[in-house]
This record gives sequence, structure tokens and C-alpha cells, in this order.
Amino acid sequence: MLPSVLSVLLMGMLPVLGVQTTDSLTLSNLTIASPSPLLAAESPRTFTLQGPFSASGVLVIDFDSGQILFERDARVARPMASLTKLMTALLIVEEHGLDEWVTVPGGIKWMDGTVAYLAEGQQFTVGDLLTAMLVASANDAAETLAVYHSGSSQAFATEMNERAKSLGLKQTSFANPIGLDAEYQWSTPRDIAWLSTFAMRNPEILKRMSMRGARIESRDGTAIYLTHTHAFMHEDSNVIAGKTGTTIGANQCLMSLVQSGDRRYLVVLLNSLQRYRDMRTILNELSPTDVL
Repeated sequence: MLPSVLSVLLMGMLPVLGVQTTDSLTLSNLTIASPSPLLAAESPRTFTLQGPFSASGVLVIDFDSGQILFERDARVARPMASLTKLMTALLIVEEHGLDEWVTVPGGIKWMDGTVAYLAEGQQFTVGDLLTAMLVASANDAAETLAVYHSGSSQAFATEMNERAKSLGLKQTSFANPIGLDAEYQWSTPRDIAWLSTFAMRNPEILKRMSMRGARIESRDGTAIYLTHTHAFMHEDSNVIAGKTGTTIGANQCLMSLVQSGDRRYLVVLLNSLQRYRDMRTILNELSPTDVL
């Protein structure tokens, strides 16, 4: 029942907020979406956030009920950088055992962006590669998993798009499993929120996105140490899981799962210039007594 309710909420049954075109946003100017009739028994939070806000796409929802707390241009498609890896992870955990051994393909050392420095020919388990991809946002781990699953990153992207369609992500397109800027690589805060909510219902995905760091080891005993790329995971904050993404086209992207009292909130930021300042502003509202 819950996935159906969340799907209705996130796929367009709530009011659309007004659009602002400036790069700087004062969140206190936003009109909060009215409660969904499906969740009328639950009182939505009222936001009074103050201060500049650089992300052009933002969505905050109650993670467990799906209630949208506020949004800004949440249906506008933008590059999503490494938030792409949420779909990569989902496809892998749905179709592979975590103890399967995977051989790192040739040419991996030329991979762009953040990498775990996997060596061609080394073997790692699916679980360890998944850890490298979600904790350290390792592009070489994502590429290795995609090639293992589909034979090529292009074939894997086709499967990503098929899975997106089956999930009802109508404003999402994948061109690669990593998040590198490409003509057909984009999504919206609403679609990313739904994908994140669905993916983190899988305990193996949530566990890895909640790790501050990890150690993985190849079959020949080579150890690699990983650090979570989400800065607030290393501070005394209410962020309990998350995923980062950064490219020239996407600017700074961030997905965060926040624990405040007995409630959990999901925050998606796209096209931010200062994602942690933006996130701190949101935490000031979600966790007013123990914010960073």
C-alpha cells in the first residue's frame, strides 16, 4: 500500500508551487503544499526557513508518509550527476547476489571523476563494488558493475531507462550508469525523491549509504579504504544517509536522509552552488534544537 501512496504523491497529485527564476531563493517565500487527502490525518510541517538558497531544484518530503513539505521547480529536468548511481545500485541489488565475484574490465584506469582506483583484472564482490559506488561515489565501481551486468555501460543505460519507466519516473533519462554529463542524462527532484525512497527500502542500499567509511578487499587481498562523500555524514548532524553528485553541467547535487525525533525526512537538491550551506538551512528547520 505504501509504495502506491508514495507514487501518487510524488508523481503529481499535489499542487505545484510557484516558480522563481532568480539564482538566490529565500525559502520563507515558498508556499507549502497542502496536505494530501490520503494523509489528512497527519499534520504536515510548516516551514519558516530564512536565508539565501542557491539550489534551483529542491524537494523535501516526509520519508515514511510521502508528504511533500515544500518544493521549488521540482518538476524541472536537470542533470543529476552521481545521484544517477541510485538507479545503478537498484538494478544491481535486484538481480545479483552480493557475494558474486566481478572482474574489473579493461580500460578502467582511464575513468573520469571520482574513483576507487580499481585495477584492471582484479576481482571484487558485487557487495564491495556496491559499497565503493555508494560510499565513495566511485565511477570505476559503477562502470565495473554495469559492464558485469549488461556487457557495456550503454546496454546498462538501456536497462536503467526501462526500470525508470516501470517505476513511473516520467521525467528521467539515463545515458550512463555513472552520472557523467550527457545529452540524455537528466531527472527532476520529484523523480529523484521517488527513486531514493524506493531504493533505500532495500536494506543493502540503505546500509551502504549510511556508512561514514568502509574497507573493501579484492580477491587477491588488496585493500581499499573508502570515505563517504557527503560531508555531513562526518559531522554531528541529523543526516543519517545520503548521496552526493557533482559535474560541470549539474553543479552540486545532494540527496540526504535526515532523522529528527521519530520522523525521517528526504531532501533532494539539484543545481546547487553551495549544497552544504543549502542543506544547513534546511536542517535548521528540520532539526532546530540540534542542528550543526
